[in-house]
Parts: sequence; structure tokens; C-alpha cells
Amino acid sequence: MTSRLSAESEEKPEEVYKPSRATRVFMVWRKLKKSKLAVVGFGTVLLVSVVALLAPIIAPYDPEWRGYTSRPPSMEHWLGTDAMGRDMFSLVIYGARISLYVGLGAVLIEVLIALGIGMIAGYFGGKIDEVLMRITDVVLTLPTLMLLILAVSMFEVRGIHIITMVMGLLGWPFMARVVRSEFLSLRESTYVEAARSMGATSWRIIVRHILPNILSTIIVLATMDIPWYIFYEATLTFLGFGDPFSFSWGVLLKKGYLYLQTAWWMITFPGLALFFTSLGFNLFGDGLRDALDVTERGR
Repeated sequence: MTSRLSAESEEKPEEVYKPSRATRVFMVWRKLKKSKLAVVGFGTVLLVSVVALLAPIIAPYDPEWRGYTSRPPSMEHWLGTDAMGRDMFSLVIYGARISLYVGLGAVLIEVLIALGIGMIAGYFGGKIDEVLMRITDVVLTLPTLMLLILAVSMFEVRGIHIITMVMGLLGWPFMARVVRSEFLSLRESTYVEAARSMGATSWRIIVRHILPNILSTIIVLATMDIPWYIFYEATLTFLGFGDPFSFSWGVLLKKGYLYLQTAWWMITFPGLALFFTSLGFNLFGDGLRDALDVTERGR
């Protein structure tokens, strides 16, 4: 009897433990908080996000409110006022909302395009792969800033929505190549072959078996691309190709540059906000890359 029970227990396959989604998130956070720089980056990103969402509550003045003249930082206006008498602290807070909108919106467009092109080229291969990758190589070799200036200058009205859309439409090549390489390596894996032998369609294999395994790579790349788009928007606006009617940090930098010698605070505080936000996203992205065990790739 004992031998029969032992034989039956040996025949039963061992159950593979699969952690729940909440458990995986906790494991990633535990790895992430081991790096002090990653925690600082996460805190910065969280702070900027909260400030952007609660801008109407946090800002002490309406951004359209105008005083009489520019004033240095004081107890009444912590960061001073600009040339039109507007409170700089309120303008910087509302600028965070514009910058996050630009970064997240452009990244969303980038991810959608890169996923579509990368997964089709990487999974199906052949002539489709050749054509898509040659197009990707052409766009990738062009100077990004010059291409953005050329594309944005084609529009008579250069609103913040147009700038965001253009940056997303032009920023996908690098991520598309990474997605393609991931699909090339995963399409020949054992579990994909098993699903294919059981009659699973190509799109089911892509959605159910391959995409979940490359989400960590996409999340890391998207996180590290957000500061690039924020920086590009500020650069375009500073060069005169942005939306002059928005409250973005690029607009504040452009106007503050005109009064650099007489009102240093007008360019200093928007510049610091742009710097620390970009630094926070980069530190957080580096920490996510290590926590999610994503192989580092150069841009």
C-alpha cells in the first residue's frame, strides 16, 4: 500500500508556482527600493505627477493673473513674478501639467507605433521585415531635433497637441527595433512552439504568449523616453517652434532668457524644474531596468 502511494505521488507533476500580479509588483518594488537613486527618482516623478494633477489646488494664483511688474522672490511670490507680473510659482506648477501631457502623450503614440511595426517585423519576418526595418533605419538615421523642427514648421498653428503628436510619430524607430529583436528571440522559444503545435493562431501567440514577456522592456524604454520628449518640447519652444500661448517650461525659459540680466529668477526656476524632472525620470527608469532585469541597450 505504501509503495503504491509513493508511486502515485511520483507520477504527479510538481505544480509550478506563479506569483500573483500584486506579488510581482511587490517584488519589483523591493528590488527598486534597494537603490537610493531609484527611490529619489520615483519620489521626484511622483511629486511632479501630484503637482500636475492638483495644479488648480496647489497654485496660489491663477496663471493668467497679472500684477504690475516683475518682482524678485518674496514672501508674497515665492519664486518672483515674470515681466507681466504673473506669479512664477503658479506658472511653474501649471508648466508641470503641460510637460507631463507632452511626455506621456508622445510616449503613448510611440509605443503604439513601435509595437505594431516591431511585432509584425519580428514575428512574421521575410520581406515584410526587410521593408519595415529599412524604413525604420531611414527614420533612425535622421537628426531627431532637425526632423522635429522640419515637421512642426509645416503646421501654421503649432499647438501643444500638434507638437505632442509629431514627436510621437517620429520617435518610434528605436523602440521598434528593440521590440523586433525581442520577438525574434521569443518566437522560437519552447512555449511558443508548443502553442503553435496545439493550433494557436499567430495573433493569439503574439497577444497571449509573447507580449506579456516583453512588457517590462517596453515599460522601461517608455519611462526613459518621457524626459526626452519633455526636453524636445522645451527646446522647440525655446527656438520659436512651440506653442507660445501655453504655460510650458519651454515658453517660460524663452521669455525668461530675454530678462536674464535683470530678472534671473524668470529663467532659473523653470530651468531647475525641467532639470529635476528629467533627472527623476532617468533615475527611475534606471532603477526599473535593474528591478525588472531588462538588458541595457544604448540609444
